[in-house]
Amino acid sequence: MPDFTIEDQYSGRIAGIDEVGRGPLAGPVVAAAVILPRDARLPDILVAELNDSKKLSAKKRDKLFNVIMECAEVGIGAASVREIDQINILQATYVAMRRAVDRLAVVPDQALVDGNRDPGLPCHVETVVKGDSKSLSIAAASIVAKVVRDRAMARLATRYPFFGWEGNAGYGVKKHMVGLGEVGPTPHHRKSFKPVADLFDAMMDRA
Repeated sequence: MPDFTIEDQYSGRIAGIDEVGRGPLAGPVVAAAVILPRDARLPDILVAELNDSKKLSAKKRDKLFNVIMECAEVGIGAASVREIDQINILQATYVAMRRAVDRLAVVPDQALVDGNRDPGLPCHVETVVKGDSKSLSIAAASIVAKVVRDRAMARLATRYPFFGWEGNAGYGVKKHMVGLGEVGPTPHHRKSFKPVADLFDAMMDRA
């Protein structure tokens, strides 16, 4: 379970940073920067239950999201489908992370970033592979990013009900692929991702 072992190596304001949405065929990539209180203001539930968002149920993520938003400093950033197609998903992820940090009230003294690459933040950075299972701050960021993105995709699903985005968040599962085959891509699909690109090429060939 994640804890403050990595955070305790530093002083000052420490932000955990994580992203969600690198793999889906549709929707933005979303990142969060979270600075948790490291004193008595930190709710016990976060110490006991925070973990990699992928290991938690949607109900548990929603519950922890509300607690995090009440007690922590949070910045949320995103990069659009257009940006993903223009600069590639990796660079768009870095853009989302930088935007998340920019939306904090004050630049942190230290950032702990999930993964193995520095996204170019305006502060000191330590990258942490599988950080969402090691650092409480990164785990909190993973939950915030996941909940925000899932809710955004659920809202889009009400306008585009053919793909099951309310349940698959834009990943290329069977229902999504069937919808793509039946009605074609939307403006929220990533044209640079091969399954979608192939459909656009086929549409152009038929035009």
